Amino acid sequence: MPTVARTRIIGTGSYAPEKIITNHDLEKMVETSDQWIRERTGIEQRHQAAEGEQTSDMAVKASIRAMEMAGTRAEEIDLIIVGTISPDMPMPSCASFVQTKLGAKNAFAFDVSAACAGSLYALSIADQYVRTGTAKRALIIGVELLTRILDWKDRNTCVLFGDAAGAIVLAPSPDESRGILSTHLHTDGSLAEILCIRGGGSIYPLSPEVLEKKMHKVSMNGREVYRAAVHALLQVVGEAMQVNKLTPDQITHVIAHQANLRIIESVMGRLGIPMEKCWLNIAKYGNTSSASVPTTLDEANRAGRLRPGDIIAMMAVGAGLAWGGAIVRW
Repeated sequence: MPTVARTRIIGTGSYAPEKIITNHDLEKMVETSDQWIRERTGIEQRHQAAEGEQTSDMAVKASIRAMEMAGTRAEEIDLIIVGTISPDMPMPSCASFVQTKLGAKNAFAFDVSAACAGSLYALSIADQYVRTGTAKRALIIGVELLTRILDWKDRNTCVLFGDAAGAIVLAPSPDESRGILSTHLHTDGSLAEILCIRGGGSIYPLSPEVLEKKMHKVSMNGREVYRAAVHALLQVVGEAMQVNKLTPDQITHVIAHQANLRIIESVMGRLGIPMEKCWLNIAKYGNTSSASVPTTLDEANRAGRLRPGDIIAMMAVGAGLAWGGAIVRW
């Protein structure tokens, strides 16, 4: 049995529902405008799950595409980790539903809750399992069905988010020079209140009052999130480059969480990495939270942008406040 030197990405996949909500559609729902949304976020449209479509359904569609690329059958999957804050049910995990719908009967499966950083948290966890030999094929999924937990009268949040799923298949590699070089995770719970869903837990259990006040919907302090996000992403990408002794000019691609175009532009500028190295799809999908990084990676991959030996920096930040980064040599 060969020595596992690295964990390698061998397949990517993504899925977005057919229905599209444009900025012009939102103009009819809340006090906003296409120009206002574009200028402040870079978003032009977002996708919405069909009636009856579940979070796990979207995850399965993205996973099948990733598994097809990886040449991996469902029964070969040892581990499934789903990053999500919008699962099918509070209990059991979304990953449990994905496992049975895929027919991945040999996999153990669980969720991680790190909001927009969920897929990078899942990637980091799976990397440990693969490198220790505990898992030979790991399926990492970031998926969100956010449109059902938004207050469609709150223009601060409803204009931002969309539904999507992205998946990554990981496998062991004896090649020290290729694969996941490092992952970096951070949390600052003192910032939990700036982006959260207050109702539905043990602090504010579901009640008529909680429902009336829409405390079971996403709540955000946009100004504070922006400030914290820029700081966190700069810190984690800087840390990742330092650990791997990389300079900005050595980064071939940046796969960034697509939360806000202005955040991405600010971080890229301060890092000294040209914007053309960052794959952008925020205009088409909006903020898809934990689905963002894997769907962006899949788009860049299928477009032929990622070549063997390319150095890819990944970054994401979300509620918690939780943020993460990774360096991958393709």
